[in-house]
Amino acid sequence: MSGVALRRVLPGFVPTLATTLIWLAALIGLPFAAMLYAAAGLGWARFWHVIMQPRVLADLRVSVWTAFAASLINALFGLLLAWVLTVYRFPLRRVVDALIDLPFALPTAVAGIALTTIYAPSGWIGQFLAPLHLQIAFTSFGIVIALMFVGLPFVVRTIEPVIEDLEQEQEEAAMLLGATLVQTFVRVILPTLLPALLTGFALAFARSLGEYGSVIFIAGNRPMVSEILPLLIVTELEQFNFPGATAIATLMLAVSFALLLVINLLQGWMARRNAP
Repeated sequence: MSGVALRRVLPGFVPTLATTLIWLAALIGLPFAAMLYAAAGLGWARFWHVIMQPRVLADLRVSVWTAFAASLINALFGLLLAWVLTVYRFPLRRVVDALIDLPFALPTAVAGIALTTIYAPSGWIGQFLAPLHLQIAFTSFGIVIALMFVGLPFVVRTIEPVIEDLEQEQEEAAMLLGATLVQTFVRVILPTLLPALLTGFALAFARSLGEYGSVIFIAGNRPMVSEILPLLIVTELEQFNFPGATAIATLMLAVSFALLLVINLLQGWMARRNAP
């Protein structure tokens, strides 16, 4: 009705925004601020000395490349899996769909133990790879397997709603104009899915970069070979080297933020490019 103010369930903009900012500051801002404050107390020279140690740089390299590889593989197969679950109907579809969310509910340590049991040299799959001189468990490739396990749901669940909203008329129009199935996918479907695909990749990458529980059992944890940066932070804490752990954690925070910022900027650029 005109002349009658619309009543909203939530209060006005100012108290809502203030409550949100206070909550975010208490939940996220304060822990990060405390860590940055502790890192600043080390001084630039000491901080630089800690993060430039060969073991720290090697663990950072292992963490980044395994998280990137696992997220890239999840982006490819997650897109295929989301497409199959959304477009097709087949027996046990609901069971497969429920299995996608299993990494959300399963403790990561349990996942790590299960994966180690499977891919160890004497495991269900590892025993067949051992005669070929292929080893998954206790190597960096085992880290990739574990990170694929924990990151897959982020990709699938991000892409599924976009696939459901695809307009079939565009695909039919492309085929009527003589486009092949590959051309239709690359030029019509993929540009629509790409922003969601990048979002799923970013979420999986962020999750993988800080993963700990599922990795430590299958990685082998050899320093400078198959040791991840979160494990090194825990090691420093167990040795009561709190300044060193703080410096390494700050480095990991900076790298994670920079990589996610780049991915989000790329995602925004793709969204603007594909906007009508």
